[in-house]
Amino acid sequence: MARRDIAFPEISGLGERPAGTIPSVVIVGRPNVGKSSLLNCLARKRISIVDPMAGVTRDRISALVQYGTHLIELWDTGGIGTPDDLAAEVETQIETAIVRADLVLFVVDAQQGMVPLDGEIANRLRRIGRPVVLVANKVEHAKHALIAAEFGKLGFENVANVSAKNSYGRTDLMDLLVSLLPAGEVTAPAEPLLRLAIVGRQNVGKSTLTNTLVGEKRVIVSALPGTTRDAVDVRFERNGKSYLAVDTAGLKRKSKLADSVEFYALARAARAIKRCDVALLMVDVTAEISRVDKQLASTIEADCKPCIITVNKWDLANGKFTTEEYIKYLNAHLSGLSFAPVSFICAQEEMNVDETLQLAQSLQNQARHQVPTAQLNAIIQLAAQTRSPDVARGKRPNLLYGTQIAVAPPTFLIFASHPHLISDQYTRFLANFLRRNLPFPEIPLRILYRARNRRREEADAAE
Repeated sequence: MARRDIAFPEISGLGERPAGTIPSVVIVGRPNVGKSSLLNCLARKRISIVDPMAGVTRDRISALVQYGTHLIELWDTGGIGTPDDLAAEVETQIETAIVRADLVLFVVDAQQGMVPLDGEIANRLRRIGRPVVLVANKVEHAKHALIAAEFGKLGFENVANVSAKNSYGRTDLMDLLVSLLPAGEVTAPAEPLLRLAIVGRQNVGKSTLTNTLVGEKRVIVSALPGTTRDAVDVRFERNGKSYLAVDTAGLKRKSKLADSVEFYALARAARAIKRCDVALLMVDVTAEISRVDKQLASTIEADCKPCIITVNKWDLANGKFTTEEYIKYLNAHLSGLSFAPVSFICAQEEMNVDETLQLAQSLQNQARHQVPTAQLNAIIQLAAQTRSPDVARGKRPNLLYGTQIAVAPPTFLIFASHPHLISDQYTRFLANFLRRNLPFPEIPLRILYRARNRRREEADAAE
């Protein structure tokens, strides 16, 4: 595919910055010069996927960086001029980031030296009306510094030599950024009200839902499978409330992972689930539940995360089944999440999107609820009367009493005789019983057992 002509918007001046707004810096450059490595270096954490394959980054990846008393928002972007089926969409994301940025980091490769595309990008960057810092990356030897000097002919006043891989030059570059960015009091944004992980297999509409929530084309949407490759954190406000949505890469079976990019995408999706308040497991009503859907459901269940099974493209169901029939179908294939509520949406048309956010807030409230000990013990005794644990090794465990020791997820410590003999099957029964009788009807619960007498517990375990 031919490379799209590089065209950045011309911007006249920085204008007045609203009080308290966080200064932003966008990282641009051709493919494989180390833009994602530089973001990770400056943020001091792995945010963007780094891989030798060109075109890994497609969407705008952001990170807040605290440097001394200064707070800066960094944006990683796709490679300019990547020969990619989505090149036009990638460069639209780059242009949008430049428009919103206060400063541009133009990254070049000090080991490869200057190539014609670097010159083309430099010509365009001179016209954008933003300060530009030329960052010569991969300076890992004195000879690399000599090669980096060649970039002086591009005519940029502010230049920095770094090795993002080794964090060489980080402090000098951060000092330079602070000196060029607008001054003023800036405070870190408030923690989002709700953190959502949007997960699912490829082409179920995760990015479409993200853009609908945000109200702009924040991530690239395409019919091509695997369009999103990284986990993209997007802060947004909707109906006066603050949220963080994590749009994750569409997943495929582990046996079909083609390269390291897909492997890291899988790892990022798992991490997104771990750090979310509520997971939106998206499925496509026009496709059957797959092994990937089941694997994601198992991950959500193992992490004890509240979950909404979000059925997208419901407008295409064409009356083939009712919502009740489809929920029975889901329960048959995703039995581990049978307690999770189901939301039927059309992300593209915003159908039931606000209702899904309200449902997510309800799940978060359930997960944070603390049950009085007396109420909990009354329900535990009722559960034991309804069904006692099965006899094992000639002994029947007895539930004595319990207490809630944590929230999000609600975690219950139950003292029992012979706790090591209580089966997983009974624990599932008990969790379901607690959900039906306590204000946790739609979320996972964590149940731990302990002997009332620690010496008795150690003796039982030794048998």
